[in-house]
Amino acid sequence: MRSLEALTLDQVVDTARYPLPELASARGEAVVARARRDLSALGCTVLPDFIRPALRDVLRQECAAIAPRAHHDAETVNVYNIAVDSALPEDHPGRKTFERGNAFVARDRIPADSLISRLYSDTVFRQFIARCFELPELHELADPLSGLVLNVVAPGMEHPWHFDTNEFTVSMLTQQAQDGGVFEYCPNIRTARDEHFDDVRDVVDGRGERLTRRLPLQPGDLQLFKGRYSLHRVSPVRGRIARHSAIFAYSERPGVIGSVERTRQLFGRVLPEHLAAEGRAVRGDRLLD
Repeated sequence: MRSLEALTLDQVVDTARYPLPELASARGEAVVARARRDLSALGCTVLPDFIRPALRDVLRQECAAIAPRAHHDAETVNVYNIAVDSALPEDHPGRKTFERGNAFVARDRIPADSLISRLYSDTVFRQFIARCFELPELHELADPLSGLVLNVVAPGMEHPWHFDTNEFTVSMLTQQAQDGGVFEYCPNIRTARDEHFDDVRDVVDGRGERLTRRLPLQPGDLQLFKGRYSLHRVSPVRGRIARHSAIFAYSERPGVIGSVERTRQLFGRVLPEHLAAEGRAVRGDRLLD
């Protein structure tokens, strides 16, 4: 196999199945159309075997090598990632707490020549993601720690029920757990105008089976997801093997940098860029979080 530095996009991605360089072709339009249908109906779409089989071991090994660089900090959280002692009504779903035990490897600790870094920064890949989400363009985050991260869920840990701050998420499983670690989500459980607190409360109280879907994922699958409106979690990981997934974060506008509070929560540190950008964020809705 050629060195990773010499690999082109079509040697990393199965472009016969997903013709990223030819999105205007009939095959390209069909792939985008299917992704859009899934996202509209279910808030999620999966592109199986997105990474070529010959590189899946490389993908796993690279991410396993950097997983020990993750910041671990188990904490008590709720689905909205707001303070657990917030003044909320007695029956509010935000009063239900969970122990968040997943960890994140920050972007500045992921080698620039790794497969996930090269994919994240590839212009053609980014244009493809934008087309699937029906957006005119997307930008890499200016945040030196976010943007591209590796999510690590160690045995005995979980990523409990939550909503994302971003409207959409792009991720790729790089290593399966030995047992557990299943992605579960509730498609479009809320909207930009309605929190649907009753449904959210049913899910966090264990009565939301009718609202929940479980998604079988394999290493190398690409997942596009509207996590702002779909409650979701990674179920507890069991056995000896951790669950690893790469998260590719983009924004509709350039220059996006995460908040000081959220950055410190996820990575245990902040940089001058976060302090300089504090207070400049603009929210596109009035959801709790």
